[in-house]
Amino acid sequence: MANFVRPLGFILLGGIAGAGAAYWLASETATAPASGEKKPLYWVSPMDASFRSDKPGKSPMGMDLVPVYEDGGSADDSPGTVRIAPNIVNNLGVRTDEAVKGQLPSNIITVGYVQYNEDELYHLHPRVEGWIEKLYVKAEGDPVEKGKPVYTLYSPTLVNAQEELLLALDRKNPRLIRAAEERLSSLNVSDRLIRTLRQTRDVQRTITFYAPASGVIDVLNVREGAFVKPGDKVVSIGSLDEVWVIGEVFESQLWAISAGDPVEMTLDYMPGRSWMGSVDYVYPEINLETRTAQVRMRFDNADGMLQPGMFASVDIQGDPSERRTLVPRESVIRTGQTDRVVLALEEGAFKSVNVTTGRVGDKYAEVLEGVVPGDRVVVSAQFLIDSESSKTSDFRRMSPPPAGAMDPGMNHSGHAMDAGKADAKGSPETMNHEGMDQNQMDHGKMDQSQMNSSQMDHGEMDQGEMDHGKMDHGKMNQGEMDHDGGAS
Repeated sequence: MANFVRPLGFILLGGIAGAGAAYWLASETATAPASGEKKPLYWVSPMDASFRSDKPGKSPMGMDLVPVYEDGGSADDSPGTVRIAPNIVNNLGVRTDEAVKGQLPSNIITVGYVQYNEDELYHLHPRVEGWIEKLYVKAEGDPVEKGKPVYTLYSPTLVNAQEELLLALDRKNPRLIRAAEERLSSLNVSDRLIRTLRQTRDVQRTITFYAPASGVIDVLNVREGAFVKPGDKVVSIGSLDEVWVIGEVFESQLWAISAGDPVEMTLDYMPGRSWMGSVDYVYPEINLETRTAQVRMRFDNADGMLQPGMFASVDIQGDPSERRTLVPRESVIRTGQTDRVVLALEEGAFKSVNVTTGRVGDKYAEVLEGVVPGDRVVVSAQFLIDSESSKTSDFRRMSPPPAGAMDPGMNHSGHAMDAGKADAKGSPETMNHEGMDQNQMDHGKMDQSQMNSSQMDHGEMDQGEMDHGKMDHGKMNQGEMDHDGGAS
């Protein structure tokens, strides 16, 4: 019985051990990664590629770490090429756009304020001391016509000047008469009043001043009975037949604006209507705080609907630029020293390259060098990719060399090889040595045992310039050499 129980125990123990091993192997197989799946080398922070970890987790900023896998590219990848798994590309929100050939849009949309045309803005200042006896305009904004009275002034100085003219007329002295008339004119007395004074010989106690142009009262600083003196601004008259609109544009947009460019203006308070004008002047000064420049535009206002102080939207239709390579403005990475873009080479492959930018518009930027039409550039998450690519990138775009181009690192100036006749092994039978400078050749390093001297023409060789001290004649097959054409 004991002999029977002992083998049975061994069988049971073996079965239990076998079942445990099978379970362990199954669990290990289930948890092991698939043979084709790549293992991450490390994990990095999405915002700081210098932060690395050997396991997944959170970055110091609280963001999920991004795995970095082994380079899955080929040996043909240029320096700086970064390959990212498709799921990571999707998680990062990488978007690309195509570089195109076209003209940079030159329309500039900005805002401005309506102002008086300062070419038609007139100020009335008294030239003598006195008192405003009568005021014909009552408030700012009142209309006034050219030649209509504005105010009446009493001034003892004007009364004395009139009396001097009468005294000169009584004496019939032409010089005194001319001097008295010039003094009245310098005091802003009109020629009509001077002629009236010579005819009537009646001194006017008060003098009336008239509007020099039609418009509206812009400034009214006096009332009846007010005392005024020279230099006081009494009245300002502005014309509304034509108005100015002063707008501001960024300094990067000044290249597209010049005098005479058409401008379309709209007002919020009058939807559906627009005014056409033109650029009159671009001010030659940049605001240091806003980095903007002022642009003056002219608009006709025959109906008087445009009033000073109104807020307006203007569309300046500037000069179109030349046709160049255009990329989205947000794709350009400005480092302060160079400009870069991230190229999407193929599925999951990216590289940061240097570019030379030209003019920059609202949506697009010109690229003079570094990108060609048809290239795809990254327009979102490009800073993260650039930080990884710039560690090893040569910042040159990947492009095949032109057909027939030679390696620029090779200097062929001393060789006159006939490429059409040279075979793949560089056989000496087909090489033309006439163009070779034997003086610059180090024959001491030549393995002359492998040379077929029977095929060499020594008649063209200048042996006087050869350093025979460095030649190993022991390895030369003298029997095969043809000395008939050698040195005498």
